[in-house]
Amino acid sequence: MREHVWRASPSLAMIKYWGKAVPAAGTGDADIAGSNIPASFSLAVGLEGLYSETRVRLADDGMDRVMLAGREADPVRYAGFFSGLRLLLGVEHHWECCSENNFPTAAGLASSSSGFAALAAACAAASAAITGEPVPHELLSQAARIGSASAARAVWSGFVALRAGARSAEQVHAPDWWPALRVIVVRISDLPKEASSRDAMELTRLTSPYYQAWLEDSPRVYAEALGALAARDLGRLGPLIRASTMRMFGSMLGADPPVLYWLPQSVAVLQAVARLRRDGAMVWETMDAGPQVKLFCLDKEAEGVCHSLLGVLPELEGRLLVLRVGGGLARVG
Repeated sequence: MREHVWRASPSLAMIKYWGKAVPAAGTGDADIAGSNIPASFSLAVGLEGLYSETRVRLADDGMDRVMLAGREADPVRYAGFFSGLRLLLGVEHHWECCSENNFPTAAGLASSSSGFAALAAACAAASAAITGEPVPHELLSQAARIGSASAARAVWSGFVALRAGARSAEQVHAPDWWPALRVIVVRISDLPKEASSRDAMELTRLTSPYYQAWLEDSPRVYAEALGALAARDLGRLGPLIRASTMRMFGSMLGADPPVLYWLPQSVAVLQAVARLRRDGAMVWETMDAGPQVKLFCLDKEAEGVCHSLLGVLPELEGRLLVLRVGGGLARVG
């Protein structure tokens, strides 16, 4: 049986989505293919150099299987994805899948975005080899979203938007739109996070008194960020990146019990970045569901930012990655 191999890079949100829309009864959105609809807006970049690689072939025993880093994954986690993919593609195939990341998994580096994007592409390619029907990117984005909403963005390269209520993402600008932009990934910990994003989102939605305010603020921040990105203006975009991050975490801290992914080193990095900014550096921070910190700056400042961070936090030696904007799907072999 022919094997199909695809890669996808993580999708890092500059403007965050946090929380899933609740399907209204009788709308038809409650089916499997309508799951993981974002409740807020997000604007993201693909990260060049990091990727998930997924190998897929059609199964001949009517069973779906996923191996992650050599271990069989919990089939319950993937059952909805495979059912939704069959529904979208109009097929009855089952798939055998094997996936590896070249970066830590489930540690707050958006591995679910790249993992489900690569999985959707490889499974669709295996089915297309039988049906003869190629699968367009928009449909791949819908399929990837069933596994993880952020994966809808990861099928596209460059700067990507996922609007509130959308079933698929859209590319806003290609990677070469802003060649000077850099993302510095500060790897605080490689350990898996204690609470999954999915569980933390639902807890926040159900229990945080600040969640509704977060949703209401999302369209404005997103619209302003689109304008700043169109102007390639980090002085405008950076504060919006930070605001989106901190307001997301504000809603999480208001949950019962509170959701907090930060570690002491995460806070130390945030404080160091604030000092750099007071000294005139153009660098802005973001974080996701995990302890890692990601920094946005321009290429001319990246080396200086890294040097300054290591000066105050020498334990980060070997744990700083300077990445360009890239990403998207790529067939391997």
